[in-house]
Amino acid sequence: MIIAVVSIPWKNGERPDNKAWYGQALTAADNIYRDVKGLLRKDFISGEEAGGGIYLFDTRENALAWFNDGWADWMAERFGVRPTLTLYDHVLALDNAAGEIQVRGKRVDPSKTEAAE
Repeated sequence: MIIAVVSIPWKNGERPDNKAWYGQALTAADNIYRDVKGLLRKDFISGEEAGGGIYLFDTRENALAWFNDGWADWMAERFGVRPTLTLYDHVLALDNAAGEIQVRGKRVDPSKTEAAE
């Protein structure tokens, strides 16, 4: 699995008000990201200097298909600024809400070392 981190600086350095930002995020979640091939999860994030997203894709190929050559231009048109993108291999997840540890999306017993193979 692949984690992609996208950061989009706030246009003119101004953070939008929460109502506008949430409305835009809800619309995008429902109308853009729901059917992206291989996208398992997208978390919308908002900070003091930038907003963006953390994406979890099933494969590198599907992540690269979404973040294609025209993606940054499309984002710049939408937000008026260019985003940054960083891809990471998803190594292991601790899910305290579910009470489990996962490797490659599958629950593992941390006392057994073969999970890392």
